[in-house]
Amino acid sequence: MRTRVRGWRWRRSPLRRRSDVVEAWTVLVVAVLIMVGAPLTGAAAAWWAHGEARSVSAEQQAERHRVRAEVVGEKGDSLPSVQADGQRAYRATVRWTEPGEGTRTATARVPGDARPGEAVDVWFDSRGRMVTPPVDGTAIWQHTLTMGTCAAGGAVLVVLLGHSVVRRVAMRRRLAEWEREWARTEPEWTHRGA
Repeated sequence: MRTRVRGWRWRRSPLRRRSDVVEAWTVLVVAVLIMVGAPLTGAAAAWWAHGEARSVSAEQQAERHRVRAEVVGEKGDSLPSVQADGQRAYRATVRWTEPGEGTRTATARVPGDARPGEAVDVWFDSRGRMVTPPVDGTAIWQHTLTMGTCAAGGAVLVVLLGHSVVRRVAMRRRLAEWEREWARTEPEWTHRGA
């Protein structure tokens, strides 16, 4: 029957080695880093990612404009693509009227269920190129949570990897200590030196 004594590495004992103390402190540091450090790292990364995503969204909002256009051409032969909201989109010819510039026509990505004559929203940049809609609040929060979770998980992995390295070094030192002790004690037990 095996009995576990809790905290034996912290108590004074002639059997306690320096490697036992180092390992005990390492476990304490690892627990603190995982419980406090990893969440703080995740929160800091999420805060940074949220600010970056908001600035990208603001830039996109400033340089992109939405146009309500009429689908005038049939869907092209291009393969459908999937938009961010999971809806299929095709390229088709659209027409719209811009104040002061008259009627314009372009090829744009339209929802898969759009029919000729139907009005759709199309986004263009300042140079008149068709672009995707600007990043919205949902995408910003998804990015924020993803970055925070990845950073916290990465911090946990780094701490656990460091802990395994320290344990491996402590085990090697412990085995070396045992070898030295056995080299001193073994002749007394086996009476080889007598």
